[in-house]
Amino acid sequence: MEGNLDSDFALHVTQELDLEKLKSYGVPIIIDFGADSCIPCKEMAPVLKELNEELQGRAIVKFVDVWKYKKLAKGYPVNLIPTQIFIDAEGKPYQPQAPEAIQMNLYTLRETEEHVFTTHEGSLSKEQLLNILEEMGLA
Repeated sequence: MEGNLDSDFALHVTQELDLEKLKSYGVPIIIDFGADSCIPCKEMAPVLKELNEELQGRAIVKFVDVWKYKKLAKGYPVNLIPTQIFIDAEGKPYQPQAPEAIQMNLYTLRETEEHVFTTHEGSLSKEQLLNILEEMGLA
């Protein structure tokens, strides 16, 4: 179990995410879809690494290199990189208190209008990510 816990909280994703398992930890989740060779992604890389290290056990911060692992973006609304997906501590898509403050995209299912994803396209600063994590239930 300990080995699985470590990989669940590891920054770099190289195999398909078990989103339901990650949600079961009851902590906010950020999944950043980018690439090691994309300039805005490179700018965000140290921030993601810091947050992943500083918030172990309190939040899950993941990075998926979609140029190396294209299939890992399947099923997620990734149109450009970097794109972040936000899931709150209750395992639900993040509901921003002020969606206009940072341009967020809220995705719903056509048939049911169920909110399934909240994303942001482009770079975010450490301060912006911490504010979002706090809104999502960072303890």
